[in-house]
Amino acid sequence: MFFRSGSRSRSRSGSRSSTSRRLDPVQAHQRAAHGQAVLLDVRETAEWEAGHAPDALHLSLSRLVAGGALPPAAQGRPVVAICRSGRRSRQAVEILSGRGTNATDVAGGMVAWARAGLPVAGPDGDDGAIA
Repeated sequence: MFFRSGSRSRSRSGSRSSTSRRLDPVQAHQRAAHGQAVLLDVRETAEWEAGHAPDALHLSLSRLVAGGALPPAAQGRPVVAICRSGRRSRQAVEILSGRGTNATDVAGGMVAWARAGLPVAGPDGDDGAIA
């Protein structure tokens, strides 16, 4: 069993887990818009192409797992990972944190992003869809 303490979980033994505070879509959008973090979409290419946050960078989780480097614009900056529902972005946060990157993710992913009424860009600048 885990108990919440600040932004990280503590087990009964008091050891810290690597769970970080998740952001809601509006918080993530504000951080990216104000230059406080880079939004990194970790979905696969077909999902990204169907629709993504307008200013997000793309690096699929499969490439990240295979050792892929962050895009140059994200290197050395805080990262907010996003996927479709929030599961892959949690995996990305674990990998990035292990590499020394300050990373968190968006609870609910792009589904929650779209439900919050935030913009979704698609091919050729059209309104995108969440795949």
